[in-house]
Amino acid sequence: MNEINAIVSDIKKGNIKPIYFLMGDEPYYIDKISDFIEDTVLDEAEKGFNQQVMYGRDASIEDIVSSAKRYPMMAERQVLIVKEAQDLSRTIEKLVSYAENPQPTTVLVINYKYKKLDKRKKLHKVIAKSGLVFESKKMYENQVSDWIRRVLSGKKYQIEPKASLMLVEFLGTDLNKISNELDKLMLILPKETIISDKHIEENIGISKDFNNFELRKAVGEKNIVKANRIINYFAENPKNNPLVMTISLLNSFFTQLLMFHGLKDKSKSSVAKTLGVNPYFVDEYFVAGRNYPMRKVAQVIAFLRDADVKSKGVGAKQTNEDILKELLFKILH
Repeated sequence: MNEINAIVSDIKKGNIKPIYFLMGDEPYYIDKISDFIEDTVLDEAEKGFNQQVMYGRDASIEDIVSSAKRYPMMAERQVLIVKEAQDLSRTIEKLVSYAENPQPTTVLVINYKYKKLDKRKKLHKVIAKSGLVFESKKMYENQVSDWIRRVLSGKKYQIEPKASLMLVEFLGTDLNKISNELDKLMLILPKETIISDKHIEENIGISKDFNNFELRKAVGEKNIVKANRIINYFAENPKNNPLVMTISLLNSFFTQLLMFHGLKDKSKSSVAKTLGVNPYFVDEYFVAGRNYPMRKVAQVIAFLRDADVKSKGVGAKQTNEDILKELLFKILH
């Protein structure tokens, strides 16, 4: 975030680079920086003649260089944005000669999603010297909740930990999808709202009572009735509750529980830091730790691996519903 803020701040101050090479596995920030340049570097009167968007699948490096070498018309600079530039990955190194001597009146923005330049090759070194290379890295799941909190805080909203994790569970680590859902919530809810699991359920359609986090909690508490209610709901709504996600989350939980048993310092702050969980959820590990000694945790992890293999069609022919019910029975008994 600090690097992105610095890029935006420099552009606002007029410290604009001749080349912005935006690459990496997370498209959200690539789009954000590219859109910011597209929206702000030129005023509306200048854009008609001096702003151009090209697409990697339709253009060659030669086409891009030719356009980049043009002079602006009645403006200080022109902006050339190349979207989906990853389609040019086989020939991207041909951009070296232009990058060595870029047109000072052109702002060339290259959106190179899901790929990266090889830092050992000349193009990366040349652009890093003459322009800017930005790598947008995919966030880990345990980082996304904090990202949601920061985004909302900047817009004068707060969010409860469970509500944040419900979004991550349902939408994964796709920041564009999460951002779209947050935008919907902010249109509906007034500023200063503390977004709760109820808001998520009512406005996004994710059940606050029947989800993987509630299942994890029920399993940790050995609440057999609640756990079975949840998996029955999953069976009725398989598209929104894929088995692979349920197994993955339970596996993460019991792997963390194994780490919990091995901790010498079991203070809440130490547990939260070591396991990489929000302090809000730490009590669940103390409860589960009492219900599942280390030996049982090791057995459960073996059960989960077996269920994962079966869910992929290896071994016994069972429906996903039967696999989940069998798995829960083994864990809870």
